[in-house]
Amino acid sequence: MLSERMQSAINAQINAELWSAYLYLSMSMDAANKGMKGIANWFAIQFKEEQDHAQIFINYINSQGGRVLLAPIAAVDTEWKSPLAMFEQTLIHEQKVTSLINGLYNLAIEEKDHATKNMLDWFIDEQVEEEESARDIIDQMRMVEGNKFGLYMIDKEMATRTYTTPSPLATE
Repeated sequence: MLSERMQSAINAQINAELWSAYLYLSMSMDAANKGMKGIANWFAIQFKEEQDHAQIFINYINSQGGRVLLAPIAAVDTEWKSPLAMFEQTLIHEQKVTSLINGLYNLAIEEKDHATKNMLDWFIDEQVEEEESARDIIDQMRMVEGNKFGLYMIDKEMATRTYTTPSPLATE
């Protein structure tokens, strides 16, 4: 059973994950509006992943007999000056999410909530991957800065990204 404090913290994380989804959907729309279909695809998949992350937390609260309380989602930016700016904001945002997940993990340790701690292990691994992916793309974008053909090639590569259901949801 979740403590009230843990339930409240996970509900806040659900809101953060849905805000992340909204941010990435906005980035996808901006990229699509600028003719960058591959980058739009990459962010559309991020949008789906963030929705899945929220669903994992929702499922967890429900499995523990808790109550999910959805809160309003704050507005997000709707335009970026460049794809590089999008990915720089992505990295900063993912670092913030990592901090939030670490905070939940620390709370689970403090409360000796082993079940929640165990569930959060997957998210910790996921955040390492999210930050690394953003860094790699930033490095690629910086290598081709000012080179439209290089950006075209990155965009084509990002068009090949496909969606994969996160493992905690794959067994449902």
